Amino acid sequence: MMEAFLVRDGVLHCAGHSLERLAQEFGSPLYVYNGLAIKDRFQGLKRAVSPVDAEVFFAVKANSTLAVLQLLAGQGAGMEVVSGGELYRAREAGVPDERIVFDGVGKTAAEIRYALEGEIRFFAVESVGELNRLNQLALEAGRRARVSLRINPDIDPQTHRYISTGKRENKFGFDFGGIRAAYDHADELDHLEVVGLHMHIGSQILSNQPHAQALAKIRPLVEELKERFANFRYLDIGGGLGIRYRPEDQPLIPERFAEAILPELAGLDLQVMLEPGRYLVGDCGVLVTRVEYVKQGGAKRFVVCDAAMNDLMRPMMYQAYHEIVPVRATGGERTPVDVVGAICETGDFFAEDRPLEAVEPGTFLAVMCAGAYAFTMASNYNTRPRGAEVLVDERGARLVRRRETWADLIALERPYCEEQDERQGF
Repeated sequence: MMEAFLVRDGVLHCAGHSLERLAQEFGSPLYVYNGLAIKDRFQGLKRAVSPVDAEVFFAVKANSTLAVLQLLAGQGAGMEVVSGGELYRAREAGVPDERIVFDGVGKTAAEIRYALEGEIRFFAVESVGELNRLNQLALEAGRRARVSLRINPDIDPQTHRYISTGKRENKFGFDFGGIRAAYDHADELDHLEVVGLHMHIGSQILSNQPHAQALAKIRPLVEELKERFANFRYLDIGGGLGIRYRPEDQPLIPERFAEAILPELAGLDLQVMLEPGRYLVGDCGVLVTRVEYVKQGGAKRFVVCDAAMNDLMRPMMYQAYHEIVPVRATGGERTPVDVVGAICETGDFFAEDRPLEAVEPGTFLAVMCAGAYAFTMASNYNTRPRGAEVLVDERGARLVRRRETWADLIALERPYCEEQDERQGF
């Protein structure tokens, strides 16, 4: 597997480009993605599951930047979307509807209508209410919508509880007690076509066993549904494949993952689909931030950066670990510090009590593994513009999303009243 970021002459590089120079050119905070490594991840996973000719659909929620979607689509990836906005992005990236699936527990009528303007592969349906709504909207659109129902297999994915999606207490999908009745109901609706089964058990899964266990559990149901429905042809096993955030994490090896799941798929004669997100892009991106201050507090030493929790929410939200290194090695003694941002929240930190080489204002730091659930979860809290994004590949380093400005942040707003607007010079 290709290393996305390497140290050369004491400086961290991305595909031959110095992150220090990129930050100097494009400013910080700055998200940098290694497009060559993303292609490598995709092709490696595709090869591993080739014995069942499985298709790989990228989970757009992990990284929805158009350039990233276009890069993956060019490799043959489909797109898994969970909102009308993600569907719009996939279409704008040039992905054909047949290569798009629409998941999500709360699809609105407007989102469904937009999806029905084309012929997406299928809707992954999660409730009887959604079946009824989809049938009515398909009737109004003069279409027949393809559906795969989502099973909740009640499998513990051994991950953070906030990103576990396949346990009995989670909000997603149908349980075994109700899914057959749901398929019966779908079959009775004139404007729906049953085409498959969908599952997704969670995210950041590093063990091969949860997916294998879930497939073993649902296989009898899949065989039964295949016999019942003439057009049943898809088995979507979801995504959730994890990456190595901590040095002690054992990375998921695609060949070992395939060895675990392929026996459970053998002989089904269905089109198998996967929906990885983080695995394809997570460790292929970094967040580069500049040190603004080094502050000695009463009990701790703080490294205050120009990036903050609005740029990377995971440490605050999930207590997630991200490795942090100086872009240019300082050679200084490693001492425990809190790496924090400027937002007025105590939870605004990237690391607590983390040994870090001595740094000073102006030093660039790289927050590693920021290619997934970083920019897509970013916000404008404290009225902070979001950073720029750069993609590096064989064509060089290109700005694929400019930095937001203060003017961008109020561009959609309207003044309280026009007279007040004129008086105050807006």
